[in-house]
Amino acid sequence: MNDSTAPRNAANSRTMRRLAAALLPVGATLALASAAPAAAASDASCPGVEVVFARGTWEAPGVGATGQAFIDALNARLGAQPVAVYGVDYPASLDFQAAEGGVADASNEIESIAASCPDTKIVLGGYSQGAAVAAYTTADSIPAGLTLPPDITGPMPQKIASHIAAVALFGTPDPWFLNLVDHDAPPIAVGNLYAGKTIQMCAQGDPVCFPGGLDRSAHSSYKDNGMADQAAVFVANALSSTAQAQS
Repeated sequence: MNDSTAPRNAANSRTMRRLAAALLPVGATLALASAAPAAAASDASCPGVEVVFARGTWEAPGVGATGQAFIDALNARLGAQPVAVYGVDYPASLDFQAAEGGVADASNEIESIAASCPDTKIVLGGYSQGAAVAAYTTADSIPAGLTLPPDITGPMPQKIASHIAAVALFGTPDPWFLNLVDHDAPPIAVGNLYAGKTIQMCAQGDPVCFPGGLDRSAHSSYKDNGMADQAAVFVANALSSTAQAQS
């Protein structure tokens, strides 16, 4: 994601506020992670790779169009058994506070796989609001002043990081856009244990992630602008490096 934003004039501000109503905003009180599920023994049914992906606002339950394009590209790159796929369960709506449930759900799934299938390599991803959900899932600590809901206890345990081979984020809201849609949302930052294995894709002109961007179509372009394949190449290489390190 972009860590700085350019000044906007009054006309751009009015334009962006109209865009914000139609684009994919982020939750106001997104939390950070959930309690680890009970451990279980690994078995032969465990997938080699599982993609945990959070869709964007208003997309139907599942992984969404960008997530599916990324998964298709990754399968084409891996050329073996298709990866297992988990669509993060959260409303992906304009009820921003409900997005915190996506962080809890993603964390629960990741920790469950790590416990029951310790050899499975996990790929975490998300698009727009879903990218924020995925990034918050990796957070190092709880932002100051944030009140956690009852089903979230804090960041994922550090040992979970070794189970996540890569993180792929598309159209992550930048600080200016995040402040535009919700002044109380905590800053979006990938945790230190995950930053080195994260790729962040931002199409030029995308109003959500590109400073000064005004191209609404750019935010919907990730499924067919080549960036899904770029991310798949990065993730495939990360998976290969992880496999070599474990051999």
